[in-house]
Amino acid sequence: MLGEWRRCRRFSQLQLALEAGVSARHLSFVETGRSRPSAELVLHLADRLDIPLRERNDLLLAAGYAPAYAERELDAREMGPVREAIERVLSAHEPYPALVVDRQWDLLVANRAFGALVEGAAGHLLAPPVNVLRLSLHPEGLAPRIVNLQQWRTHLLERLRRATLATGDSALRALYEELVSYPGGNPRLSLGPTFAEVAVALRVRRRDTELSFISTRTSFGTALDVTVAELSIESFFPTDTGTATSMRGFAYRDTSD
Repeated sequence: MLGEWRRCRRFSQLQLALEAGVSARHLSFVETGRSRPSAELVLHLADRLDIPLRERNDLLLAAGYAPAYAERELDAREMGPVREAIERVLSAHEPYPALVVDRQWDLLVANRAFGALVEGAAGHLLAPPVNVLRLSLHPEGLAPRIVNLQQWRTHLLERLRRATLATGDSALRALYEELVSYPGGNPRLSLGPTFAEVAVALRVRRRDTELSFISTRTSFGTALDVTVAELSIESFFPTDTGTATSMRGFAYRDTSD
């Protein structure tokens, strides 16, 4: 497993040995099973290779040690501060959409404004667990309403490809293969004159209005729990006053109802 991660990160044995401050001979013996590493060395090598917490636990188990990182359910009592932080971020971001996803891009929670984006999607795509990438690119999801589908699809697939390489997750690899098979949109449509050289904007039609957003991704930088480490908060910001006005109107109607 260590050798696979080393090759994935494009390290030679010598390079990793120098980076970790161990002999190349000892590292070779560890990879071939001729030498049993200490738990501390396993974690030290995992840190040098930037291996995710879930896979660090797998390495420890393979070496004969107990996992070092807990994996609690998000609704566990100890996760109260995490849930509160998420609720604060989502609520504060209204009237613009924000959502929380796990490593598989499955939706965990979203604010009310997220409904403006997914309005009209097929029911089977909105049934739990909702995968937001599938919801975005599926022909019965948001895809028919995304004006710059080809560019947005390319952006999402590249993010998913990088995540698959970073984690080695076979489920993400399968999701990537599924999404690649979906229609790709019109490559001749531009990104939009305002943000073409800055960022890929999500341009989506809602009824008779075109909404335009850029997105940011937030994670818990000091996480020592597998669940927390794999959480991402995706926040969407309007790129123009028309989108901002429309979203404020959506929030007002939702509150009135």
